[in-house]
Amino acid sequence: MNLTEVATLKQARDFIDLPKRLYENDPHWICPLDSDVEAIFDPSRNVFFSHGILNRWLLADKNGRYIGRIAAFINYEKSHKNPQPTGGVGFFECIQDQKAAFLLLDTAKAWLKSKGMEAMDGPINFGENDKYWGLLIHGFKPPSLGMNYNPAWYKDIFESYGFTKLYDQLTNFLDATTPLPERFTKISDWVMKKPDYSFRHFDKSQFDKFAADFREIYNDAWSDFENFTPIEMGTIKESFRQMKAIMDEKIIWFAYYKNEPIAVVLCLPDVNQILKHVHGKLNLWGKLKFFWYSKTTTVDRLRIIIMGCKKKFQNHGIESALIRCLQQEVLPRNTIKGVELAWVGDFNDKMIALHEATGARQDKIHRTYRLVFS
Repeated sequence: MNLTEVATLKQARDFIDLPKRLYENDPHWICPLDSDVEAIFDPSRNVFFSHGILNRWLLADKNGRYIGRIAAFINYEKSHKNPQPTGGVGFFECIQDQKAAFLLLDTAKAWLKSKGMEAMDGPINFGENDKYWGLLIHGFKPPSLGMNYNPAWYKDIFESYGFTKLYDQLTNFLDATTPLPERFTKISDWVMKKPDYSFRHFDKSQFDKFAADFREIYNDAWSDFENFTPIEMGTIKESFRQMKAIMDEKIIWFAYYKNEPIAVVLCLPDVNQILKHVHGKLNLWGKLKFFWYSKTTTVDRLRIIIMGCKKKFQNHGIESALIRCLQQEVLPRNTIKGVELAWVGDFNDKMIALHEATGARQDKIHRTYRLVFS
């Protein structure tokens, strides 16, 4: 086997294309958009390069055919907030061969150790944790946009190598054809009628205002979680830029108390139901296929990718009211059959309780692992 550091445009292309061959016979896999994955490794588009470094490798067999890949990275804003300096690995793909998989992990580990790291988390993303984060260990079905998908045997590879569970990210599924529980509806309707509260959906024409509101809510709501790092405006703008083509303004809702932004729910259509036909490419031909299938395919699932509420307004029913706003918007469309509520860490008891209150059921689990170097 021959391991190569990605250094050329062709190698970068091969890194992106490898999964298309590995998963060609898997009916559940949906190719991520090439441009979205490329953006992770582009310093001009990924603000994490301003406070981090990254490297990636390709593994070829004796015939020169690529059989695996991996990336390793260090986010210096988070790496030293752990008991030991911790980097990350991600975008791991490999044929079913433990020797090949371990060689990829050994390479990433050695590079991280050479940079002063004493542990690594994986599989994670060199970016925010709303996409390409965690190893799928339950719910092997077609993924939503930005969600990792992998074979079940990857779990054995990571655990055999020595990784141990850090936390699980839970995705729950809400049947939109079934009414919300009566108690949930009563609470949310009561909150929505309170005179000091208001609820507004996103408006692209006021992007700067809503982006600032999102940042204020996010940086308050998650500040108590371990290793929290405030989100940067550049990250928000890049994320919204990537979502622009599929964004539906009326399924992104903000809650306000006397005009103070206090909570948000960010929901997107599950456009992977359409993107599965373009095989990762949104070139001219890909865009034509996307246009065609968007006219002939009914997207019947939504995904809540972020929901948060400022700490002093938690347990006031605000999140319930946001879900109710979302329900009142999408039900009259008569097209949405289900909503993914994702992702919630297994450490987030409040959000887990909210999911349970809606009647949602567990659908997928993505696990984040940690390996402390010996």
